[in-house]
Amino acid sequence: MIKLHCFGESGNAYKTALTLQLSGAEWEPVFVDFFNGASRTPEFRAMNVMGEVPVMEDGDLILTQSGVIQDYVSSKTGKLGGRSAAERRDVLRWMFFDNHKVSGVAGPLRFNTNFLPEDKRNADVNGFMHMRLMSALKILETQLADTPYLTGDALTIADIACCGYLYYPEPYGFNRAEFPKIDAWLGRIEDTEGYKAPYDLMPGSPADRA
Repeated sequence: MIKLHCFGESGNAYKTALTLQLSGAEWEPVFVDFFNGASRTPEFRAMNVMGEVPVMEDGDLILTQSGVIQDYVSSKTGKLGGRSAAERRDVLRWMFFDNHKVSGVAGPLRFNTNFLPEDKRNADVNGFMHMRLMSALKILETQLADTPYLTGDALTIADIACCGYLYYPEPYGFNRAEFPKIDAWLGRIEDTEGYKAPYDLMPGSPADRA
């Protein structure tokens, strides 16, 4: 049984949880109380020196960073990783794009506008990140006008990486209605057998702290 150390609010953890879920792997979530400092304890840092989720345990193997875990799961299950060497390279291309341009911007923007104390929020910084995110989403929109999924006609971990933050309900400037191709793509992923939204798939949500 694979264990995934995670919490519901983490989009990066959601990518790995959804990959496990849609690949049919046997797994269970282990709640990390991030907002009370659980990821910064010596015990947690012994598993991941970066002090971040997700952390995956599969027997004696411990892996961190969402893309690495996604790659491991797709390799282990033979699913969601592309059907040829060329497709796998395209999968990696979109995953690297996600890390730098989509999740790498959407994650901190969503955190800054929803979870950071209001007196620490910087409107100029958030405005810049919103501009960068919209530019990246326009690229996704362009690709999805040509193909139903980012690398072609089949769902892969590239799609799961790029969609991770786009399913969260907190407002941070992304509106599905403004991106019809992305909206339809997200709908296709939602229709995939086994799909669950972030707060249904992992423990922990803003409502728990309300």
